Amino acid sequence: MTIAAPTAETRWRCTLCGNLTRFDVTRSSRVIDFLHFDLSGDSKVEETQVLAETIESVRCRWCNAVDQVELVARPGAEETTEGGPAQG
Repeated sequence: MTIAAPTAETRWRCTLCGNLTRFDVTRSSRVIDFLHFDLSGDSKVEETQVLAETIESVRCRWCNAVDQVELVARPGAEETTEGGPAQG
């Protein structure tokens, strides 16, 4: 089972316990890394380009439920998407 990543308008919520803040995420990524090697041979990733990424599972840190996470609207997301930018 795969689940979509949260967006600016959505966030994750555990359907069993209501957790909104703590999750363990297992994902697969296909990336291109630009590595810079110094003269001693040590390397550092200077740039990463994500070609593809799939979230394989999400586990709730509070109740340990696996794949019981849903996407819900973030607070205030309705005002910013329907009526333009939120006034603050």
